[in-house]
Amino acid sequence: MSGIRRMLPDFEGAFVALVTPFKKGKVDYPKLRELVAFQLSSGMNGIVLCATTGEAPTLSDAEKIRIIKQTVRQVRGRIPVIVYTGSNDTRRTIEFTHIVQQLKVSAALVVVPYYNKPTQEGMYRHFKAVAESVKLPIILYNVPSRTVVSLTAETVSRLTGIKNIVAIKEASGNFDEITRLKLLSDLSAEAQAGPPAGVKRRAGITILSGEDSITYPMLTLGAKGVISVVANIIPREVASMVQLHLNGLTDEARKLHYQIYPLARAMFIETSPIPVKTAMKLLGRSNGELRLPLTAMSPENTAKLKTVLSRWTSGRIDYL
Repeated sequence: MSGIRRMLPDFEGAFVALVTPFKKGKVDYPKLRELVAFQLSSGMNGIVLCATTGEAPTLSDAEKIRIIKQTVRQVRGRIPVIVYTGSNDTRRTIEFTHIVQQLKVSAALVVVPYYNKPTQEGMYRHFKAVAESVKLPIILYNVPSRTVVSLTAETVSRLTGIKNIVAIKEASGNFDEITRLKLLSDLSAEAQAGPPAGVKRRAGITILSGEDSITYPMLTLGAKGVISVVANIIPREVASMVQLHLNGLTDEARKLHYQIYPLARAMFIETSPIPVKTAMKLLGRSNGELRLPLTAMSPENTAKLKTVLSRWTSGRIDYL
């Protein structure tokens, strides 16, 4: 490279937060292969493994490693494979991110430490320690509904100075903070020293929506994609909406957003991934099995979900 640092990938587009299929309590690896094949054929820009939607807290390290190895072999570099490595223990996060780095994945998704309730300085030092311990691209994950504490725009701006922190999955739903995040990260990038001649400078941190129902509004604020739950069901539509917007076809993207919106909202009528796994079962794509402490969807909400799916397939959006 003659002393010129290789630029890290941008991680733009639609990425599916893949469910983990189970069968009689064990990971169903043949079904996993089938689900990955479906995503590969549907225009997804990448796959996220073993995260919230993948029921990470109930997976053993051995299961995660087998899931990762199988998927990386199957994908064969055609799209990025991103793996959730976060925890509320910095040392543990570093250890598992090191393991994942050896498995030839594209990036690590690292969540804000939960339960501990760290300060902004604590969160900054956590992410800095993880990023500086590996060469792997790091995607921050801000989801205060699960972690209680939330990354501020100022803290994320500080983190943009670390070369392999490349993106953030932003699931706070706070549009003021998302706007400030975009402005501050861009200003931070402009203030950094320019790259060597011929090497493109990264323009701030890439913002990815972490909530399907607000992906389109986030795109209009400068987000570059989504890590999507509903893409387990409708990957083509999610990928198309994002790509249309990135291509400047905003009217077409907005129209598709309104079509997707009711189904995206339905994915959170109970704790995720209960609704998406139930929907996949209703569509005949999986058995819907979950691991405790997650349990089957209530009959009342299952009826609501059936209505949403029925009206989606009929093309109706009059049930908002």
